[in-house]
Amino acid sequence: MKLIVNTVFFVFIGLVAIAQTDEKAKIILAEVSKKYRSFDVIKTEFTYTLDNPQAKVKETQTGTLYSKTKANKFKVVLKAQELVSDGKNQWTYLKADKEVQLSEVDNSSDAMNPARLFTIYEKGFKFLFTGDSKSKAGKTIHNIELTPLDTKRSFFKVKLQIDKASKQIVQAIIFDKNGNRYTYSIKAFAPNVKVAETFFTFDVKKYPGVELVDLR
Repeated sequence: MKLIVNTVFFVFIGLVAIAQTDEKAKIILAEVSKKYRSFDVIKTEFTYTLDNPQAKVKETQTGTLYSKTKANKFKVVLKAQELVSDGKNQWTYLKADKEVQLSEVDNSSDAMNPARLFTIYEKGFKFLFTGDSKSKAGKTIHNIELTPLDTKRSFFKVKLQIDKASKQIVQAIIFDKNGNRYTYSIKAFAPNVKVAETFFTFDVKKYPGVELVDLR
């Protein structure tokens, strides 16, 4: 399962009704950005599901994301792999293969990485507020759909669920043009986690037997 890096955190609605950006959605997302950027490093526990009904594929895994909000730095820890980026370079550690692939960070408009999870909507999208709902815990949830202005992007729609009280994204569902649906559900959120700057790099020397493949 090619995880978050190759995925996509955000979306489209092919209806003329959303030709204009929804003002309420814009206000809600601005509050989310302000809250997110008030932190330094955040830690989130999440569940990631890839679902393709036509291909009868459904895979789920859990992981932990560390993201430095004021820089394009992140670390994702999964059962089978780890993804680490210092903003310039990215390491993909494949545990079973005992291999780590080093590449340059892809800053193209179609690229997606965990560091952009909470701010992907800030540029290049229209937004539509589709109403409030209640979570199983009884919390009020804002529902927003995003549409990319660039129709050549690999995905066409993203649905966001935002906790009204905490102003935090609790779920994002991304729909791509190949019929895949990616669901990211945030299970826990911890702000201002203390980590060293070296935390966002991968030191191969600390992993005996692991081969470094430089793809830069």
